[in-house]
Amino acid sequence: MQLVINTYGSYLQKNGDCFKVRKDDQVFEVSVKKVNSIMITTAAYITTDAIKLAMDNNIDIIFLDEFGDPFGRVWHSKLGSTTLIRRRQLEIADTKDGVHLALEWVKKKFDNQIDLLTRLRESRSRKSAEITAYIEKLRNCRNSLDSLVPPETTGIGIDDVRGSVMGIEGSGGRIYFEAVSFLMPDRYKFKGRSRNPAQDEFNALLNYAYGILYSKVEKACIIAGLDPYVGIIHTDHYNKKSLVFDLIENFRIWADETVIKIFAGRDVKQDHFDKLENGFTLNKEGKATLVSAFNAFLDESIRYSGRNIKRGDIIQFECHRIANGLIRITDNR
Repeated sequence: MQLVINTYGSYLQKNGDCFKVRKDDQVFEVSVKKVNSIMITTAAYITTDAIKLAMDNNIDIIFLDEFGDPFGRVWHSKLGSTTLIRRRQLEIADTKDGVHLALEWVKKKFDNQIDLLTRLRESRSRKSAEITAYIEKLRNCRNSLDSLVPPETTGIGIDDVRGSVMGIEGSGGRIYFEAVSFLMPDRYKFKGRSRNPAQDEFNALLNYAYGILYSKVEKACIIAGLDPYVGIIHTDHYNKKSLVFDLIENFRIWADETVIKIFAGRDVKQDHFDKLENGFTLNKEGKATLVSAFNAFLDESIRYSGRNIKRGDIIQFECHRIANGLIRITDNR
């Protein structure tokens, strides 16, 4: 489970082999064996004993800001695997193999969006024609990626196609979110993506869900031996976790689907949001609703590589697959 602390002034400490959370007269204890991460979303106290207990048991502590973006993480100082993987990351971006890997991630994002809209269309027959039109536009975007690297092309690197890839991805994103807004109740329709702060309730929920995903992808990278800061599509900048931005594209759809389900189930309430001068942010009740729904979604068992595993565990498996692939590509040269 993920231990979430979202009550202002909470106190996290160690009690034997348990984490103990206290706020005034309320006390909650959970065994360290049941916790895989700790997420703190508000001002809280934490003892060094609790931090050590987490580190000794490979549990990361993530701090999220008011918009859901992770701004810090406490994690042990060991490398997740051999440094060879990180060296391969630096080398592959300038090769055709790196381009194919990057295109694989973007195509997966389009496939996920098309699949979700197709499933949503099944229960919305009155809007079927409009949804189908959006799906076809997304398919066209996806198919246009295939022409970027003809089979006979050699000596190509990501710098040669990055602008085109991000342009296609941006166009697809606008189409996709226009489709999602079309499916929302009139009260909650929105005008595209907005961040920090969100300009509407949908984006306030989505931004927070994406923030949770960022922390999970970063953790999976570290465990697999991948360097979160060495990406392929996203360029290098000071303290920019470029690989996390690359890989999260495979999994954003989970946050999208969770937020859409929250609206479809009429679980969204106006008092889940605080109105800012220039937008919206989730309050404690809104965060609790989202985190509960998202964790339940990630804990569902689905088929992956011929077996049933929790959906959230796929992130780790995919990062290990990428790390192993980096080594194999180089070994086969």
